[in-house]
Amino acid sequence: MTGPLGDDFGREVTGVRISLTDRCNFDCIYCHNEGLGDTRGPMEPSDEEMSADDVVRFLEVAEGYGVDSVKFTGGEPMLRQDLEEIIERTPDSMEVSMTTNGTFLPGRAEDLKAAGLDRVNVSQDALDPDDFAEVTKSGAYEKVLEGVRAAVDAGLDPVKLNMVVFTHTAGYVEEMVDHVADNEGLQLQLIEYMPELTGKPEWNIDIGRVHDWLAEEADRVEHREMHDRKRYFVGEDADGEGGGMVEIVDPVENEEFCANCGRVRVTHEGYLKGCLNRNDDLRSMGEMSREEIAETFEAVVANRVPYYGEYLVENDEGEYEINEEYLGTPPAAD
Repeated sequence: MTGPLGDDFGREVTGVRISLTDRCNFDCIYCHNEGLGDTRGPMEPSDEEMSADDVVRFLEVAEGYGVDSVKFTGGEPMLRQDLEEIIERTPDSMEVSMTTNGTFLPGRAEDLKAAGLDRVNVSQDALDPDDFAEVTKSGAYEKVLEGVRAAVDAGLDPVKLNMVVFTHTAGYVEEMVDHVADNEGLQLQLIEYMPELTGKPEWNIDIGRVHDWLAEEADRVEHREMHDRKRYFVGEDADGEGGGMVEIVDPVENEEFCANCGRVRVTHEGYLKGCLNRNDDLRSMGEMSREEIAETFEAVVANRVPYYGEYLVENDEGEYEINEEYLGTPPAAD
């Protein structure tokens, strides 16, 4: 095993994020499908999806480059009936997490834990069924709540609730913070809306105002080393016990965020990409032989560029524009 590979900006890659499918049983209005846009089609499995063997083979190769964590995403990864098998076959050296909408966790959470799943993020943007349905275009509110409880009961705690913050949901933040403070085993991850991926800039809000509000409400604030990300602890008692933790993920126009990125992404079709926000750096792993995987992984890491501050740079008007130096990125292989 070698140490982690680094790019020209000193960023070591220690994690991978793998989309297992682009299928989803929700139709969230803010979805960007791992940066690929709305490519969702029929709900039936597709021949284009990587097989369990392909996924595991990639992870075994990545392990050899010092990758020690993997997050499985989608679409909705739990639409994969072989998910438990994939997790069970994931190298033991890797921490395994998953992002899901939670509807399939009831009845499967314990099996996922037994297979080796360490953590789970559940998308939950509102605490009212009607508000939830408006954002997700789904009537599965009660099923999601049941799934969160199942995950906590299975020992997948703390369960992180992912909430995208934009004009439709900003008014729900306060009650969601109270919710995680009052319910043991939950944490809240507020995710800044990314208009550059969804094409609706009018839905954007000033995430700084959320930071300011939380700073006033929190009993204490900690800083994570990754991205210098702040953690706000709310609702603690006099001894610092109880309550909940709230974290904000704010990558938009955040050069520091991009400068600390240590993940490579894998699409459900077996393409590697060095940045969520870009699709002009996709590289195919071909027939998924170990040699092809290794060659592609090395190339993608070597060509990773921070999105803000390098790929996008500020012009004289303070607006971000593409740095022409990176327009010649090799296209994805056929």
